[in-house]
Amino acid sequence: MTGTEGADADPAVPVVDAIRAAITEGEFAPNQRLVEADLSERFGASRTSIRTALVELTSEGLVERVQNRGARVRAVSLTEAVEITEVRMALEGLCAAKAATRLTDADREQLRAIGAAMRDAVAASDLLGYSDLNRRLHSLIRDLAGQDTARTILERLRAQNVRHQFQLAMHPGRPAVSLPQHLDIIEALCAGDPDAAEAAMRRHLRSVIDTLPAIEPTRRRFNAL
Repeated sequence: MTGTEGADADPAVPVVDAIRAAITEGEFAPNQRLVEADLSERFGASRTSIRTALVELTSEGLVERVQNRGARVRAVSLTEAVEITEVRMALEGLCAAKAATRLTDADREQLRAIGAAMRDAVAASDLLGYSDLNRRLHSLIRDLAGQDTARTILERLRAQNVRHQFQLAMHPGRPAVSLPQHLDIIEALCAGDPDAAEAAMRRHLRSVIDTLPAIEPTRRRFNAL
């Protein structure tokens, strides 16, 4: 969903978190203007709170301010998307290696359940479902690693790169390529092999980097809408 429609914000959620979530979940599109009055009405917050939130999100790289035009969602270029994924490759490889040494039986069961659901989503051509499972798997691995600094950095990078990630998952034939890569990661994790888990994660993200240029024309058309 794109635009300012949608459910009202939870009053218990800080407005900066609510706006961040709307950006990372694709409700606000790249280059979309963020009008303080509209945001104040949508999130039930004061203009001062909205202004403070936009300043914080600007420092995170999610929002940019354009002279005489106010704030808008910052668009990420292909070059920057590649750089972000290169950093992810190093940090997510580290997280995979650490997670492999920490898993409980319940963790392994959860990972294998996601893998089975990913298989089912690809078989059913459920691209949106597969995209969500992809996000859940990477998030779970970050949590299981217990590396809070890496997790914080990766969550910020994911937020900046969400549009590329979504369009990558929607790219024709991509799920069939990435599914076995994800299953390799899961198997290495469940086997408790940190070196294999790190290598599998890095292979997967190298494949992402190699595929990003193919989605660039689609991304430009989408962002221009």
